[in-house]
Amino acid sequence: MIGSDGKQVGIVAVEEGIRKAQDESLDLVEISPTANPPVCRIVNFGKYLYTLEKQEKEAKKKQHVINIKEIKLTAHIEDHDYHTKLRSAIGFLERGDKVKVTLTFRGREVARPEFGRRVLERFREDISDLGELERDEGLERRTITLLFMPKAQAKKLNKPPQAAVVTSAPNKAQNSENVKSADKPDSSQE
Repeated sequence: MIGSDGKQVGIVAVEEGIRKAQDESLDLVEISPTANPPVCRIVNFGKYLYTLEKQEKEAKKKQHVINIKEIKLTAHIEDHDYHTKLRSAIGFLERGDKVKVTLTFRGREVARPEFGRRVLERFREDISDLGELERDEGLERRTITLLFMPKAQAKKLNKPPQAAVVTSAPNKAQNSENVKSADKPDSSQE
């Protein structure tokens, strides 16, 4: 049992715990019923519930919900429509949402899935700076589905970034000397 001041009282019979709580005009609350012996605490029950509720609200505030937004494409999409859908996907990724791209084949388009693959490959390249491909489900019946996650989120899930190797580009003067010497035969060797 834990007293009202937060100090441990020790193992006490239930009746004695209830009596101590009544003496202080407080309640005996079972904090951990699964422990052996169960842990009880003398507290104001209304205040205890209020603090638990407040802690849950704080936890919810810090929690970020990730939504999955879906973009639907077809194999023969026009440029303007494609760019409109691309802008929507970019906006979703910038907001931190995942983007599910679904390409649906209509009619006999299923016979030529390479047209749809080209559209999706173009989409993947256009969005590669903001989103990373999380899952490629391939052709399933009449649809191909890709799932993109924002780059910042992808970095958190993957291993830490490795240090980039910086190399200096050679001077134009050095390049031009190399080119000149390669073009002109060396007169000393003749």
